[in-house]
Amino acid sequence: MGKFKTSGAGPAGRDRHRGGGTAKERGVWLYGLHAVAAALTNPARHVRRLAATPEGAAKLSRMAPAATPDTLDRQALERLLPPGAVHQGVALSADALEQPDLEDVVARAGDTATLVILDQVTDPHNIGAVLRSAAAFGALAVLQTERGAPAATGIVAKSASGALEAVPLVAVTNLARALERLKAENFWCVGLDGDADQTLAEAAPSGRVALVLGAEGKGLRRLTRAHCDLLARLPTRPPVSSLNVSNAAAVALYELTRT
Repeated sequence: MGKFKTSGAGPAGRDRHRGGGTAKERGVWLYGLHAVAAALTNPARHVRRLAATPEGAAKLSRMAPAATPDTLDRQALERLLPPGAVHQGVALSADALEQPDLEDVVARAGDTATLVILDQVTDPHNIGAVLRSAAAFGALAVLQTERGAPAATGIVAKSASGALEAVPLVAVTNLARALERLKAENFWCVGLDGDADQTLAEAAPSGRVALVLGAEGKGLRRLTRAHCDLLARLPTRPPVSSLNVSNAAAVALYELTRT
């Protein structure tokens, strides 16, 4: 394997990443060992700059041997990143991934396929964790609305622990229309709702399944519920009546692999 190619690694590149210019010109900063290593091994990623502390570079070399980062001290590395970023001594600036649209996702679906749909989930940590579970259980993609949902930032990538490189994060303009489109393609649209009469195991959807999850606290919006084929719940027990959306996604995706 050859060395990873980067651009903007010199002083002018540093100024460009730190200072003015558009978001497209600056790229997105990813950080954390798993997120950075996964991005480096993804041929679809155009890497602009790779930076690491000496300790971070040593750890990264075991995961991505061809990596050749700029070596910085911890303070210099942290100046490149958002305050409080948990970077583990490595950071990478890269172009955002080209994400497929809904039609592309449908075209890739086989007779058995699982999609995860997020209804107004706005916490990037939760979205990253959902992506990680989606990758672990073989989901085809994670869908979210264009409006109100965070982009695939460093926080999402770090929380996804590399899964952002493997599972598309697809933005749709109108969730209700997306659900109707999926139903037309023989997807069962199953909304998770703590008040549903049946559990997900009892519903036992199979074939093409779109699992729809709402934001913690608010749950599914009324219009989203109305466009689901059925509602199902997870069999939680008192005193805990509901799970965090990322935990609920993991449990539900595991349940779907058993049906």
